[in-house]
Amino acid sequence: MKTDELIGLLATDTAPVPRQVGERRLVVALGAGVLLGVAWVLAQFGLRGDLAQVAGTAPFALKVAMPLAVAALGAAAVFRLGHPGMRLGALGVGLGLPVLLLWLWAVWVWAGADPTQRDSLLWGSTWRVCSSNVAITALPMLALALWYLRGLAPTRPGWAGAAAGWLAGGVGAAAYALHCPEMDAPFLAVWYVLGMLVPTALGALIGSRVLRW
Repeated sequence: MKTDELIGLLATDTAPVPRQVGERRLVVALGAGVLLGVAWVLAQFGLRGDLAQVAGTAPFALKVAMPLAVAALGAAAVFRLGHPGMRLGALGVGLGLPVLLLWLWAVWVWAGADPTQRDSLLWGSTWRVCSSNVAITALPMLALALWYLRGLAPTRPGWAGAAAGWLAGGVGAAAYALHCPEMDAPFLAVWYVLGMLVPTALGALIGSRVLRW
């Protein structure tokens, strides 16, 4: 068979890809990842007993806002990295902005605290399990973000996987916040961020292998 004939044969049954299929796939991944993360927290840990009382307070709002901002920026980065030719641009720098703001808040709280209170601000009562619980809660979202990317054409698989992990870490931390009793910025700045970095590293490792094409 000649090359021209082969090309014609391959093109015979082609059909246009539905418009916005990537956007719909991302919405499915995000929705399912959030639901699974929250479901895991409810089943494994339960909601914190005073959630109704603290939900409207500034410390709780800031605690949840940071990982939600990370998740939103991570989702934007995942979308861009899944499409060849799309660059991160300023988004690449902005990915770490929520964490930077949290660190500044933590330093301000730490500097203004009595020295006798600083150990409590940093270690809280759950530091031994916090990071691992955040990372585990993030795993469903990581799997779904990688599934989303597998359906596209990322040209930088390691970076795309890392963005998927960053997105997943934000979702995992926000979901785990529904259970976690800790509210102090220094604690969040260390243990929550560590928990988000675990799926980021895992996503980079997995992505560099499974997202190649």
